[in-house]
Amino acid sequence: MSASINIDLLNIVLRLALYLDLMVLFGLAAFGLYSLRGPERISGVVVHFKALVLTTALFGVLLSVAAMLCMAWAMSGVTDWNELLPHIEMMVFETDVGVSWSVRIAALLLATIAVALNHPAPTVSLWLVTLSGAVALATLAWAGHGAMDEGLRRNWHFITDFLHLWAAGGWVGALTAFALLLRRAEHRLPVLARTLTGFETAGAVIVVVISVTGVVNYLFIVGPRVDGLLDSTYGQLLVLKVVLFAAMLVFAALNRFHLSPLLEQARQTGEHSVAVNALRRSMALELSVAVVILALVAWLGTLSPAME
Repeated sequence: MSASINIDLLNIVLRLALYLDLMVLFGLAAFGLYSLRGPERISGVVVHFKALVLTTALFGVLLSVAAMLCMAWAMSGVTDWNELLPHIEMMVFETDVGVSWSVRIAALLLATIAVALNHPAPTVSLWLVTLSGAVALATLAWAGHGAMDEGLRRNWHFITDFLHLWAAGGWVGALTAFALLLRRAEHRLPVLARTLTGFETAGAVIVVVISVTGVVNYLFIVGPRVDGLLDSTYGQLLVLKVVLFAAMLVFAALNRFHLSPLLEQARQTGEHSVAVNALRRSMALELSVAVVILALVAWLGTLSPAME
């Protein structure tokens, strides 16, 4: 029994780590395209893209391998390597999850190659990393409830999952980028102020996509009902996730309508330390809430949505 509990916990932890890792990979590269300009996209000028992409891509490969081992272990019930190997081979080569896993590994390896082009062609490099990151992130949908659907419903559920994952990845990547910029904000104030203000449009699109696809996903998984929602662990975690998402919207509004204008004013007067520190605290809180939400998503993906 304890082994089973350990497998379940390990599965949730690995799912969370994969969500975080692949969202940072995709979202950070996308941020470089829609927020940074020309030479700013070169690794090291504003963001160290090479180190970050290589780290997240290679870590993503390791996490994917660990997740596959964990899944095979959980499904087969065997712990001996010689007995486990045939189950792993079957899952990789004979299941949809295995195909998506192989696609993810290939996409992550492509990202490591693409980032090598950063200095001669930073824009091309970031486009390739963004696309490969988007593919890698989308493969996580096969570990969710959409994989249990069939036919046309399955296809639409996957499309909704893809959009939800990409929007969430865009948000997590942007928060990561802002956190990195805020580490040495004194040297990057013009870029920081401009990108914070410029994120308004992208942020609005992200919020709309997450909200709409979240509702559609709920309808796909649970159906058009809310009665009994709080009677199941799945429903309770889902409600908590929505509450935390609302908290993130509050933080985002605070950044947009108060802290970003405050930073712009402080930059003109030269007294920017108060504004920068306030932004650091806000970003840290928003990132922390995002991690908790992803932990809930990782947990929700392992639970049955059935509500008695």
